[in-house]
Amino acid sequence: METLERIIAEHPFFKGLESYYTTLLTGCAANARFRGGTYIFREGEEANQFYLIRSGKVSLELFAPQRKPIVIETLAEGDVLGWSWLFPPYLWKFHAHATVETRAIILDGKCLRGKCEQNHDLGYEVLKRFSAITAQRLNATRMQLLDVYGAR
Repeated sequence: METLERIIAEHPFFKGLESYYTTLLTGCAANARFRGGTYIFREGEEANQFYLIRSGKVSLELFAPQRKPIVIETLAEGDVLGWSWLFPPYLWKFHAHATVETRAIILDGKCLRGKCEQNHDLGYEVLKRFSAITAQRLNATRMQLLDVYGAR
């Protein structure tokens, strides 16, 4: 039987995490499903969760005045969606658009921030993993903007 704890433990983002920490994470987790074409969140909205993508595709989009949305990166199975829940003021930096039906595990950021405050070892593990995601997303944004604005 597939349990949330097992799904989280086997997700590439949390692979290798001690089972004690996986149990703590599971206390903040729930299943989520998004229809294709829907926005999961929009830039500037309150960010208090993140998602472990199980199936589907999600485009991270940046909006610029008088332009079509710029797709920064497309995420799929095994990816993590959302890091803004971790850094004040806890507002989304991009739009997230499910381009096809997408299944995910949603983790409550407020719940997890509290657990990380109580257990600094868990906090360090979470921060290490999200630091890598943040750097990757910023680099993807940089490359996409070079492509969009450098082709003049």
